[in-house]
Amino acid sequence: MAHNAPDETLAHLTRLGQKPGVQSTLILSRETGAIVRTSGLISNSKSANPNSTLPASSENTSDGYSNGRKESGIHSAEDVARMVWTFIKSAGSMVEELDKEDEVKLLRLRTKKCELIIVPDVKYLLVMIHDTPPA
Repeated sequence: MAHNAPDETLAHLTRLGQKPGVQSTLILSRETGAIVRTSGLISNSKSANPNSTLPASSENTSDGYSNGRKESGIHSAEDVARMVWTFIKSAGSMVEELDKEDEVKLLRLRTKKCELIIVPDVKYLLVMIHDTPPA
């Protein structure tokens, strides 16, 4: 899924973010892990990334609620971005050790409470956090 334009990346994540059960979305720089855009998560900074070609989200909630629901363990966008960045680097190292010519295309992490879908793009990491679907 190689997107050439930031607008295509944003449109793709926006479509995914409108699906039922989606709590939040993030676009991270693949190079640095910096937040390019976020929705559904509170951010500690005024602008997710002032040097970005994509605008910082104006959809951030400021009251610690996600989709109108108060949840325990709410993390800031920066916390989630840091954890995703660490996770993707670890997964990439593992894949490289298995086969130097291979690469990570999709990561799914399912917990009892939520599921994270992480799609490494050419320039970005697309992250969607949604309710865990019934088994």
